[in-house]
Amino acid sequence: MSSKTDPLVAVLKGGPSAERDVSLSSGRECAVALRAAGFRVTEIDAGADLPAQLAATAPDVVFNALHGRWGEDGCVQGLLEWLRLPYTHSGVLASALAMDKTRTKAAYAAAGLPVVESGIFDAEAVRAGHVMDPPYVVKPNNEGSSVGVYLVHEAANGPPQLAPEMPDRVMVERFAPGREMTTTVLGAGVGGAASRALTVTDILMDGWYDYEAKYAPGGSRHVLPADVPPQIFDACLDYAVRAHEALGCRGVSRTDFRWDESRGLDGLILLETNTQPGMTPTSLVPEQAAHCGIDFPTLVRWMVEDASCDR
Repeated sequence: MSSKTDPLVAVLKGGPSAERDVSLSSGRECAVALRAAGFRVTEIDAGADLPAQLAATAPDVVFNALHGRWGEDGCVQGLLEWLRLPYTHSGVLASALAMDKTRTKAAYAAAGLPVVESGIFDAEAVRAGHVMDPPYVVKPNNEGSSVGVYLVHEAANGPPQLAPEMPDRVMVERFAPGREMTTTVLGAGVGGAASRALTVTDILMDGWYDYEAKYAPGGSRHVLPADVPPQIFDACLDYAVRAHEALGCRGVSRTDFRWDESRGLDGLILLETNTQPGMTPTSLVPEQAAHCGIDFPTLVRWMVEDASCDR
């Protein structure tokens, strides 16, 4: 049972982004686990009055369970730095870098990590004609959870008819065939330990790994540890840690891969690094942690102990 001497943790959830529903689910799950870990917990549906909400609550630590723009792109992180409130996950710069897919790829490439060809184009040009030979993928440059992603197949009769709400500028990248895999990293921090990659999950689904496949019960099947050759498994662990460190992440991150097994190690490429990975009942990070012997309350306790507003 907690007491008034236990740290008060404010769980930020919801928010205004396209990933609001996922964030609400993540926040609820994390709040339950934090209470089980012995913390006093208050849950805040983050809105435009967030500074006032935090002032009224006066938490000792903020657990950031927000997803998408504003909560994941450095904005909330900057506010928390200004308020001098320790918070979980990555800081301002790493959050902004990882949310910007183009700059993420530049950081990967500078660290010698493999990526696919891509570019930023006017959405109207993408609607008007193929800006890249199919197959390719069109996505917002700064959203997550497969929000607004279009796969243009080789046999496509014409360019994608992007929804009106898509941004004026979008990323177009060469489609990377193969298996979808992911690796969680617990960053260096508490006790000065080195960053640690947990394991590799192979994500199986019928068709595209879209928003529904990620979050709907039964939308995908997770195989962990992934049944892949040791060279590929070890490369995923290594690349995930290097991506975490190249972007300057702290706390928990999750890096996603595609692997074309017909090409061996050359077929393994990085897709993106998520600095605010989901913590829903179907999420990959809690599942990987549990596989490594870290239950959910222990995981969120580690994240709170790793919280900072100084880096």
